[in-house]
Amino acid sequence: MPVAAPARGGPTPARHRAARPGGVSRAHIAALDGLRGFAVAAVLLFHAGHLPGGFLGVDLFFALSGFLITGLLLGEASERGQIALAAFWSRRARRLLPALCCVVVVTVVATWAWGSTEQLRFALDDMPWVGTQTVNWHYITEQIGYWNASDTRVFAHLWSIGVEWQFYLAWPLVVAVAARWRCGERIVASLAGVGALISLALTVSLGAAVDTTRAYEGTDTRGAALLLGALVAAAPVRNLVRRVPRRAADLVCLALGCGLAVAWAVTEGEKAPLLFQGGLFLHSATAAVLIVLMAQVPGTWAARIAGSHLPRGLGNLSYSLYLWHWPVYLLLLPRLSVLGDWGGTVVAIGVSLAAAALTKRFVEDPVRCRAGWARGRRGVIAVIAVALAGAALWAAVPEPVPGAGTVDVDQLR
Repeated sequence: MPVAAPARGGPTPARHRAARPGGVSRAHIAALDGLRGFAVAAVLLFHAGHLPGGFLGVDLFFALSGFLITGLLLGEASERGQIALAAFWSRRARRLLPALCCVVVVTVVATWAWGSTEQLRFALDDMPWVGTQTVNWHYITEQIGYWNASDTRVFAHLWSIGVEWQFYLAWPLVVAVAARWRCGERIVASLAGVGALISLALTVSLGAAVDTTRAYEGTDTRGAALLLGALVAAAPVRNLVRRVPRRAADLVCLALGCGLAVAWAVTEGEKAPLLFQGGLFLHSATAAVLIVLMAQVPGTWAARIAGSHLPRGLGNLSYSLYLWHWPVYLLLLPRLSVLGDWGGTVVAIGVSLAAAALTKRFVEDPVRCRAGWARGRRGVIAVIAVALAGAALWAAVPEPVPGAGTVDVDQLR
């Protein structure tokens, strides 16, 4: 799931400013936008049934989020001597909640109008859990299998948003405490590394179950990717990577990028024999190394390719695009069967891109840039109003009768 990176604004060359010695640079790195673009493209193709391992793009998103967020926290600790946690959480909420609220409200209305009875019933059932950012644990406790039940749930993809939010709540507390020590970044690196290994052990243990949803959607098991991203954001790793010559970095990036592409092309979901026996961890570690190389070794060809116009453009839209694509697929693709698999996919992706562009233009950017309606109390009131509208909609929509009819969405897999 892609969660949007902290926005910087301005032009997007490969790198705007050099990294600050006290933390990961706050400069905008276009190559990381491009990696986010590749990741969301993989997820879109996976959910349309065209890329069997495209779900692994979520792990690339996780690693990116762990890297960027930890870098910001460490940079703030270095500059100010402490981390303003309330301000951090406020920025994350302002950056991510407005678009999520809008998508949830519109999705429920669209499901009411065009979805099946089963889809609407499950949407209303999932909606409170989406609002509390715990929908992944809702699916786990209710034994709603990710691999065989998500086609009836318009919010099934938001499990990853829940994982990210839970990480945003817990990890900054750890970094804030560790950063108070003189060797704070070493402590952060150690804790991230140990945490990632514990997460790996849990994944191996829980992944042996018949239903792997617990291993796939659990915050503790998927935390490995986030923590590996956090690990490579800490000074011990950054300083080591900066010593890598540019030519060597290009060769390593090429090998890692090809490895990710092959994994996305051949991995068969939960049927992959090694996925939960270290495969997810290896993929996340590969993504984390690729990220830190592109961020810390300036001028590589790999970073230039990733930071080129098309992947960077997709990356800039990735958060809203991820939020929109699954409801659009469920509600629209069954009606596009006459166009064939690829024809329907192209139309559905086009609709998702248009919805994402509108959301970014009229919701994300105004909030980020503090437009008039989004400034100060007015912005808070606007978000609260949308959230209340969603709550009112949830209460007003009548509970559908089970078994009144469903839409055939087998083609989505």
